[in-house]
Amino acid sequence: MHSFPGVVAVGYINEAIDEGDALKTLDSLLLPTAKIKDIDPDSAQHYQDVLYHAKSQKFLDPHSASKILWLDEIQHAVNEANKDKDKAKQWVTLVVDVNQFLEKEKQSDILSVLKSAVPNTNDIIPECADRYYDALVKAKDQKSNGVSAEGSWLKLTLQDKYDYYYNIDSQESSWVPPESFLPKESWLTGKEIKAFWKGHQQRASYMKRRQMFIDNISAIVKIQSWFRMRRARKNYLSRLQYFKDHNNEIVKIQSLLRANKARDDYKTLVGSENPPLTVIRKFVHLLDQSDLDFQEELEVARLREEVVTKIRGNQQLEKDLNLMDIKIGLLVKNRITLEDVISHRTKLNKKKGGEMEILNSTDNQGIKSLSKERRKTLETYQQLFYLLQTNPLYLAKLIFQMPQNKSTKFMDTVIFTLYNYASNQREEYLLLKLFKTALEEEIKSKVDQVQDIVTGNPTVIKMVVSFNRGARGQNTLRQLLAPVVKEIIDDKSLMINTSPVEVYKAWVNQLETQTGEASNLPYDVTTEQALTYPEVKNKLEASIENLRRVTDKVLNSIISSLDLLPYGLRYIAKVLKNSIHEKFPDATEDELLKIVGNLLYYRYMNPAIVAPDGFDIIDMTAGGQINSDQRRNLGSVAKVLQHAASNKLFEGENEHLASMNNYLSETYQEFRKYFKEACNVPEPEEKFNMDKYTDVVTVSKPVIYISIEEIISTHSLLLEHQDAIAPEKTDLLNELLELLGEVPNVESFLGEGAVDPNDPDRVNTLNQLSKTEISLSLTSKYDIGDGEAIDGQSLMIKTKKLIIDVIRNQPGSTLTEILETPATTKQEADHAADMVSRAILDSRTPEDLKHSQSVVEDAQLPLEQKKRKIQRNLRTLEQTGHVSSKNKYQDILNAMAKDIRNQRIHRKLRKAELAKLQQTLNALNKKAAFFEEQINYYDTYIKTCLDNLKRKNSRRSIKLDGKGEPKGARRAKPVRYTAAKLHEKGVLLDIDDLQTNQFKNVTFDISSTEDVGIDVRSKFLGVDMEKVQLNIQDLLQMQYEGVAVMKMFDKVKVNVNLLIYLLNKKFYGK
Repeated sequence: MHSFPGVVAVGYINEAIDEGDALKTLDSLLLPTAKIKDIDPDSAQHYQDVLYHAKSQKFLDPHSASKILWLDEIQHAVNEANKDKDKAKQWVTLVVDVNQFLEKEKQSDILSVLKSAVPNTNDIIPECADRYYDALVKAKDQKSNGVSAEGSWLKLTLQDKYDYYYNIDSQESSWVPPESFLPKESWLTGKEIKAFWKGHQQRASYMKRRQMFIDNISAIVKIQSWFRMRRARKNYLSRLQYFKDHNNEIVKIQSLLRANKARDDYKTLVGSENPPLTVIRKFVHLLDQSDLDFQEELEVARLREEVVTKIRGNQQLEKDLNLMDIKIGLLVKNRITLEDVISHRTKLNKKKGGEMEILNSTDNQGIKSLSKERRKTLETYQQLFYLLQTNPLYLAKLIFQMPQNKSTKFMDTVIFTLYNYASNQREEYLLLKLFKTALEEEIKSKVDQVQDIVTGNPTVIKMVVSFNRGARGQNTLRQLLAPVVKEIIDDKSLMINTSPVEVYKAWVNQLETQTGEASNLPYDVTTEQALTYPEVKNKLEASIENLRRVTDKVLNSIISSLDLLPYGLRYIAKVLKNSIHEKFPDATEDELLKIVGNLLYYRYMNPAIVAPDGFDIIDMTAGGQINSDQRRNLGSVAKVLQHAASNKLFEGENEHLASMNNYLSETYQEFRKYFKEACNVPEPEEKFNMDKYTDVVTVSKPVIYISIEEIISTHSLLLEHQDAIAPEKTDLLNELLELLGEVPNVESFLGEGAVDPNDPDRVNTLNQLSKTEISLSLTSKYDIGDGEAIDGQSLMIKTKKLIIDVIRNQPGSTLTEILETPATTKQEADHAADMVSRAILDSRTPEDLKHSQSVVEDAQLPLEQKKRKIQRNLRTLEQTGHVSSKNKYQDILNAMAKDIRNQRIHRKLRKAELAKLQQTLNALNKKAAFFEEQINYYDTYIKTCLDNLKRKNSRRSIKLDGKGEPKGARRAKPVRYTAAKLHEKGVLLDIDDLQTNQFKNVTFDISSTEDVGIDVRSKFLGVDMEKVQLNIQDLLQMQYEGVAVMKMFDKVKVNVNLLIYLLNKKFYGK
């Protein structure tokens, strides 16, 4: 290999190239054996760069057999480098000449410089020399602005990779950056001059082309016309032949197109802002009511009645069962007699037997009797409750006029009854409007600080939570929490106890149980002392770890089930957030979301986690209960989630749980996103597709089922607070109340003779009958009718019905055209036949679903008379601003299109409502069955008590008559105490206006009565003063409610607990 001198030289050159040393590369190129020509030592660096680039390209070439440069490739690279140098000198000359001429303002020399730089001198137009010069001067001036210091070096980049440097003062050039390189920034570079010239060429070419077109317009038009004609003829013939070849397919396509046209028409009806009359005519048949519609409406009404009745019955049963729980608990403690429990059991069984059903005896007598006066009263009550239902401001004001204890009962009964427990979408929509109005009113008038919502107990919030916990039997909480809560309860190995003292005591008990010896450890310790024991710490850490694991499951169930959260609750959360923000604009987003969390988690979910058996979250058998360990586990989870939802860390007495604070902060961020997203719901109008005129276009009237007692109570409250809720004399509420007059009594509702005047138990009978429920078909005070003062919207409805009858039988593209074109004899005949068919259908319509008389009369008019009436109505509507003749009454056509869309939506919603009502009824029946199971359980317990008492001789014995019911108890002897003695026992605390040393002059004679009562007679210095009767059940109820002190005779203060103890000891054998 070394015998070939040229090959050796190639090796030296490639080694030098790889090393990157330009001088070494130059030396290797100058080797005589290499025979490389035209080597310029000044271009050493450029040779290195070009050769290195050439070798890199060859190395990357997969088809190259050798990865080194051979002599011919090296020579070629040297020649290219020399060409680069020549090009660089040419551009430098151009740049120097142009910039120097511009600086010396030699306008005439610019032309010659530019000619030397372009390949085609014909591109240079002498007449444009001034424009060339001006453009270059302007470009140079713009570049010179802002240049404060500059050097004398020019930099030219060749092929976007080789830099060439030239000094205009010393005329020195280099391929290596000079040590003191400072560019001549105010001069135009070669690239900029080239760009200028390129732009000029393009503009010149464009102007030349444009001028050619201008000079040959007529020829161009002829060419274009001929070309279009030829292309159109060719396309037509080709298309015609294609149709002939695919005749069968075309028929199918046309069929498909017709179907698409029908769909497009419907899309136009649904989506177009102004659907045309021709489209509306195709779909007016959707407004017709079929037999199926009427059947479904009746079925909805029936199910709604059943649901409301069952809800009210279940609520009453639940209250009575809770009371029975208390009475049995007191019986176990020997606080009341068995007769009291049996009496309450009898009432329960009566209600279980069906006394909660709606009594129908009022349908033909009382307020529903067939007399003009009674009928007028009934209609006024129907109008009154319709007004209250649809205008939430009245009830919102009324709620806050009453004391809180009264308003709570009023909300739980009358308000939910008025809205049928939101058993359909209309009632839910209206109930939400009431909640919104009442909440805004409460925040406006009663909330002074942001935290008042959290620390207080707002009436509306309480009502919203109570309603959404399943007043309709739709227990969303069950779906949300049941799986995880049941998992916690069923996990027998799960023990969560975060109280160090309790953990310590359990540990000590365990040690004593295992060893059988008393422990030397102290039993009573503080939290700090308990935490000093490693065993306690270990058990506490294990509990905390279990708590975090279980809490994660509950949290994930909540976060992942946002869609299960009731829409109504989410909407009220949104209203709450916006209302608070409106009243307190400085409140932060975190503060607002904490308030939302207080509603959604703390008030709605937290109680259900702590007591799932009390909120129907899990199924419990009669007599079954959650044990203390399970309850503590659930309470611990609820406590952590409560802290997280309010972003409250464990501090103070919970300092031992501080290790969970990071977890609380992370969980709060999850809750924060959840609360924010929960508020992202549409308005009820959009959600339910309803507005204030929806009732006018629906087939059936809204019906509520309300007791006589609730009607009387509502009437009384409205009269009592009339000035506050309807201050304007012209208010419609005042007009209705004036028509009704004074509040009626129960008998007037039931009708004369409903109760025997000689009945000794007449008061109790009337009280029982006041629970009787009647149905009210709600109607507006101002309905559509001739001769009445009707509003524009009502007239709009009436006119739409007439237009529908007309456009069915008379064609036309616009409403104006149809109204102005006389009807033919055939059109009149077709119209008459349609009206006969409608009359036959109306005759089968249930009474509650029939149209008003005025609508029926209008339907019987001939076609031409209907058109005249439409024109009169349209003129009236135009005066009220409802329609305009300028757009050919498009507004009323838009309203008709909306009615068609709403009718379709209404049918879908009705089917959904039927399914939902059936589902609700099934859930309510299951709940009722559970209550009946509890009643049976209590029955068994009470019978067992009776059997046991038969075998025992107690101080207070119970005798049974032939019917097996208790007759009473042997009366104990009366007792006498002085006030001083009772004061000494602690029973008597004080007597108003009497000194303690005078207590010895006051005596009390205490004796039992036939029923569950105690007579107390007072004497002063032996003179009878007053007598009072105490009911032992009332005393026990006061004790149950935590009342410690009560007054007798309006002046004697006694200790309730000690008084009960005394009575038990003296009269009840305990």
